[in-house]
Amino acid sequence: MQQDKPEVDPADQWTRDPETGQYRLDPAAGIPGQRRRTAERRAAEETPATESGTGTAGTPGPGRRDSRRRAAAAAKRTRRRRALKWTAGAGALVMVAGCGGAYYLYQHFNSNLTSVKVQLGNEEERPKAAGDALNILVLGTDSRQGLGREYGDEGSAGHADTTLLFHISKDRSNATAISIPRDLMVPIPECQSSDGKKIPGSARDMFNNSLGQEGRDPGCTWKTVEKMTGIRVDHFVQVNFEAVKTLSSAVGGVEVCAAKDINDTDSHLKMSKGRHVVQGDEALAFVRTRHAVGFGGDLTRIPLQQQFISSMIRKIKSDDTLTSPSKLYKLADAATKALTVDSGIGSVDKLKDLALDLSKVDTKNITFATVPVLDDPKDKDRLVLKQPDAGQLFSMVAGDRSLTETAAPADAATAAPETAAAAPTAAAPTVDPKDIRVTVRNGSGTRGQSGPTVDKLRSKGFAKATTAPDAPVTATTAVSFPAGQDAAAAALAAALGLPGDAVRPDPKADPKGPLVLVLGKDVLAAPAAAPTEAPKDLQRVQADDTDACAK
Repeated sequence: MQQDKPEVDPADQWTRDPETGQYRLDPAAGIPGQRRRTAERRAAEETPATESGTGTAGTPGPGRRDSRRRAAAAAKRTRRRRALKWTAGAGALVMVAGCGGAYYLYQHFNSNLTSVKVQLGNEEERPKAAGDALNILVLGTDSRQGLGREYGDEGSAGHADTTLLFHISKDRSNATAISIPRDLMVPIPECQSSDGKKIPGSARDMFNNSLGQEGRDPGCTWKTVEKMTGIRVDHFVQVNFEAVKTLSSAVGGVEVCAAKDINDTDSHLKMSKGRHVVQGDEALAFVRTRHAVGFGGDLTRIPLQQQFISSMIRKIKSDDTLTSPSKLYKLADAATKALTVDSGIGSVDKLKDLALDLSKVDTKNITFATVPVLDDPKDKDRLVLKQPDAGQLFSMVAGDRSLTETAAPADAATAAPETAAAAPTAAAPTVDPKDIRVTVRNGSGTRGQSGPTVDKLRSKGFAKATTAPDAPVTATTAVSFPAGQDAAAAALAAALGLPGDAVRPDPKADPKGPLVLVLGKDVLAAPAAAPTEAPKDLQRVQADDTDACAK
């Protein structure tokens, strides 16, 4: 009967070569009884025959002392191998636990996220893609669902209460965040909710109602922003009241500043003049307060929110946060629980890539600005776009132009100097676009260009824009105007981002007639050159401005 081979622990078969100091595999090592025989054989081979160690019994020569030293060394190697085996096992356990923990965290954060598949309709009706630039719609909803009566309007589904269009340049050197006031009157297009329900549009409504009303989801606000600005949106991120509380707490508080004592009984903010670090309920009260600052409306609340977000960006990008595993975990856990995103970024991996894109931008090159607006002549509690300023701002963002003075325009390196000098952007005089009559004629040689252009003009406040029969084919887009309407023509050109030499007088036209916009072939080849300067008196906050205070 064949005898079973003794069980051998592979870790015992790795022995250290005393000459090289390296470990090598010894098949004989680890077999019971074999280790002693191997050591004896090796000792005999290493002891010279002429050495006196093999003398008479009881006469301890040098050979016997060497043998004892070798036996002691072998025992030490055995203990070292056992220690190595236990260390390797412990290391493997740590590695397995680490991998398991990473997988657990990945699954945990993924399960935290809520995503929505938006329905945007006909692709051809949307603005042109931004290329490598990114446009993220950030929606701060005032939903009270699950919050009880503490914040009023209990159970409200939420509206587009705080909205920013966050543009990240294609070279990641700068970013622009445009705040859109909730009280702005705009056309809200027909949209489709994620469950397939068609929701009728409105020719004139508060921007606030583009979300929440009649079942409108973030996709409806997305379409409204694209129609209003002519800027293509790539993704949306939605946060609620609870998100402000948890995110501010996760980073250990956000520093804010008050230029005066604030006591707002509506938002429950009571803050003395000076600097404060706010988190949780106090942070939420700060971004909600409006009745005790400025003129008491939404326009004076927006700079507070811009100050708060700027400070939070600085805190997140600081070493104190990025080098603390506990803070990073709290931040990631709070963020993924707080966010609702579109399905295009509905995973931790994609959200991480988006965050990395933003992290590349230096805070000194991040500019917050508010869409230029005027009081609505029909309702003193509402707002309308201030044109041509709003159109000028939208064109800059769509053209990937930076609002940061220290950063060059993204495409400056590729623009020919003589071209830029020959075709300056049209001036932007103060003219109310709602009073300007515009006739649009298609001279591009491709059908169907007039209608979308009229829609774009109406979204920019040119309510009297209409279509007319096609014009003869022409290479470039131009605006012709009757005598005395040069300011109106310049306003139209600025709203469309046309160069100054695109505006031409027509001495034969009726002085009371409309402006005539003739679309050339260039509307098909590429968008018009974007303005290089922001509108005058544009409200703005730099993300690195630590001196900003709520007034």
